[in-house]
Amino acid sequence: MKIKWLGHASFLITAADGAKIITDPFGEYNGLNYAPINEFADIVLVSHQHGDHVGGKVGGNPQQIAQAGSTTARGIEFKGIASYHDPSGGKERGDNIIFCFTVEGIHICHLGDLGHVLSDQQVTEIGGVDVLLIPVGGLFTIDAKEATQVCNQINPKVVIPMHVSNEKCGFPIATVEDFLQGKSTVERANASETEFEKEGLPAEQKIVVLNPAL
Repeated sequence: MKIKWLGHASFLITAADGAKIITDPFGEYNGLNYAPINEFADIVLVSHQHGDHVGGKVGGNPQQIAQAGSTTARGIEFKGIASYHDPSGGKERGDNIIFCFTVEGIHICHLGDLGHVLSDQQVTEIGGVDVLLIPVGGLFTIDAKEATQVCNQINPKVVIPMHVSNEKCGFPIATVEDFLQGKSTVERANASETEFEKEGLPAEQKIVVLNPAL
């Protein structure tokens, strides 16, 4: 299974059988300078309806999943878990959907624009996670400290940070370095894509830093 970070909260996940999943495909948005998404997919996951997470044109007439509950597409079960975009129960920025799904035996969790640490019920619903895609930039989402708490709550094998400030994102949020500070097991891939096999997942939690593809 391959995971490519397109940028912001958008990833392309490609299974060995060719199934392609894209998360939160950004469209044109003030402060985002990523190139337009130019990918085909079978499934698009949308955590919430803000323009920096939806609106990107994805080829292939994909099935869009944007709600809590269980949805099956291309033989993959997608579990949407209700959460909030802020620490005030959605009063500031609305709802957010966490998506959990399994590809080639690898359990993946995309937190969208999570704005709070998780409740015990949410941790139970999420269950075991191999690869966690987590926002760490703060202001609009959890910050570095809260993201560390969430990683401790979920205890995934691999953590891939997203939703950070960089040369393509001018949002007033932190870079990935705030989250990495004090962390011992960090792999800077120096690439936008990485590949995982179930048998090759690390025994201890590892942070993998990808470069945006766009």
